[in-house]
Amino acid sequence: MGKKELNNYSFIDSQNLNLGIQKLGWKLDYKRLRVYLKEKYGVEKAYIFIGFVALNQGLYDSLQEAGFILKFKPTIPDDDGKIKGNVDADLVLRAMLEINDYAKAVIVSSDGDFYSLVQHLYETKKLEVVLSPDVKNCSTLLKKTAKEKMQYMNDLRNKLEYKKKSTI
Repeated sequence: MGKKELNNYSFIDSQNLNLGIQKLGWKLDYKRLRVYLKEKYGVEKAYIFIGFVALNQGLYDSLQEAGFILKFKPTIPDDDGKIKGNVDADLVLRAMLEINDYAKAVIVSSDGDFYSLVQHLYETKKLEVVLSPDVKNCSTLLKKTAKEKMQYMNDLRNKLEYKKKSTI
């Protein structure tokens, strides 16, 4: 069975993905990411866990058009006025609630808070890969837990970078 026929699901920590790619100095093309997840890892359902901010409706629309399933978390400003929408618990809960619905999981994050989920998926042979946005900013705990299932997006710029369309 080829990767395309697999029934894998991806669970994406949007904030961690976005900040990780920004640190690398490029902008992610979400349409390309969705195709990459399907072709490389057999991802049928791609969940993005994201804080809800009304002003970002255009972003949400484009993510849905690219084929992502958005799971919103209410956002609240922190003490400094920065918007916070911690999606970690939501991502873990969704991955566990649907564990019998998918063959394997693709976790997209560098956050060590996911190590217990990754450890469980690894031990039960339900982990396809942990795709970390940036090797330098990836949690050591996550690296140790995912072992050989750890992959990094540092080398995917040519495949996944957003390029402005020519207006000629």
